[in-house]
Amino acid sequence: MFDMTALELSAAIKEKKFSVSEVVSAYIDAIEKKDKQLNAFITVSKEKALLRAKEIQSLIESGDSISPLAGVPIALKDNISTMGIETTCASKMLQGYTPVFNATVVEKLESAGMIVIGKTNMDEFAMGVSGETSIFSAALNPWDVSHVSGGSSGGSAAAAAADLAPLSLGSDTGGSIRLPCSFCGVTGIKPSYGAVSRHGLVAHASSLDQIGPIGRNINDCAALLSIISGQDGRDGTCVIEKPFKFDTAFHEKLDGVKIGIPRNYFDSVTYEDVKHAVLAAADEFKAAGASLEEFEMPFMDNALSVYNIISCAEASSNLSKFDGLKYGYRSADAKTLSEVYRLSRSEGFGFDVKKKIMFGSFVLSSEYYNSYFKKALQARALIKDAYNKLFERFDIILSPVTPVKAFLLGEYKSDPEKTRKADVFTAPVNLAGLPAVSLPCGFDKQGLPIGFQLIGKAFYDDKLVETARLYQNRTDHHTKTGSAS
Repeated sequence: MFDMTALELSAAIKEKKFSVSEVVSAYIDAIEKKDKQLNAFITVSKEKALLRAKEIQSLIESGDSISPLAGVPIALKDNISTMGIETTCASKMLQGYTPVFNATVVEKLESAGMIVIGKTNMDEFAMGVSGETSIFSAALNPWDVSHVSGGSSGGSAAAAAADLAPLSLGSDTGGSIRLPCSFCGVTGIKPSYGAVSRHGLVAHASSLDQIGPIGRNINDCAALLSIISGQDGRDGTCVIEKPFKFDTAFHEKLDGVKIGIPRNYFDSVTYEDVKHAVLAAADEFKAAGASLEEFEMPFMDNALSVYNIISCAEASSNLSKFDGLKYGYRSADAKTLSEVYRLSRSEGFGFDVKKKIMFGSFVLSSEYYNSYFKKALQARALIKDAYNKLFERFDIILSPVTPVKAFLLGEYKSDPEKTRKADVFTAPVNLAGLPAVSLPCGFDKQGLPIGFQLIGKAFYDDKLVETARLYQNRTDHHTKTGSAS
């Protein structure tokens, strides 16, 4: 069953080739055997998943098809609220916290007959690019365990790449789905902002965060996105009226489609094999009939600074509620209310999170608000307007996911300048609220995966999926699995 796509697996269950319990048990067994090496999971919900499997089996046997992914196990990033299952955000601050409600996306997954088998490792509170800020240590890369799987959704990408889950959910604030997908050789979709409810997602930066699917191929990811997308009255920023419905027809040609290639992005790529693999992907689109044109991406030198100011400011505000009083970590040494606040936050948050909180508080202070945060918001508007003008010329923008390759363990700390630039190509997409897809397109000289991204107009996620499907139908990179897995 591990060589099946998620859609094929659900079809096989409905055809009685496997029972739901057999499928869930097989994946839990795989986690128990492999994950000691990879560290992709924080929590495995074995008993709840097997009980849920019996319920879904009964529904299927009664003739209720539920959805094209009914009976399929799924792993969730550990910042997505799950009732009765610990949700830690990979932080000491939330160790032992068990939510009393499900995130909207979890409700939709359960309505579709999918089964949550566990919660995946991540950077603490989704702040990082390597996964190494997790208090549980980093999720490792299934292709080479001396390398990280990426951040912040590294556990979700590693689980999909190592066949520990057919599908997973991650969250993307500045590239946190696309970066680990590129590092692990899997496919991921960062949906348009407002297409998927954020209710129940522990917020990093509210105006940037978006939940999205991760899987081995674009068809599985699209099927999952069609389940979790759609309006939600509990999230005022979720503005899409209906869930996406993706065309399943196979299109062999892209005649008339215009694809923009940001020249300055490729000039900034650190490794030649990354540049070569992404340009080879562009050639596939050209061979399929698309017209390619180079251009200079505006504000490239400023976008990352704008992202850092806004994301840290919003993180500072969002994380202020973790104060040691209502829930979460409380210092045992605190004797006064002031000490509860100070010691609980000092001991409960890791270094990187505290650094972002401090910087965010600085740019929001009355003295520096106009100089930093207000200007960042103005620059964000300019970046969004620049994308709008680009999409008057192009249907799709194609670029590398990142100028770097999967980091070695420890490289995040030893070379912070290199890792700081890891999301220079992805963060602008979040600032503009656009959809993007990360796809595997080759391998470096060490055999590590390389990915590229397609960027589209807001709420034209269907066009991105259609374009991505054509590429995967012409190539086989998405069928490869890492030797370490």
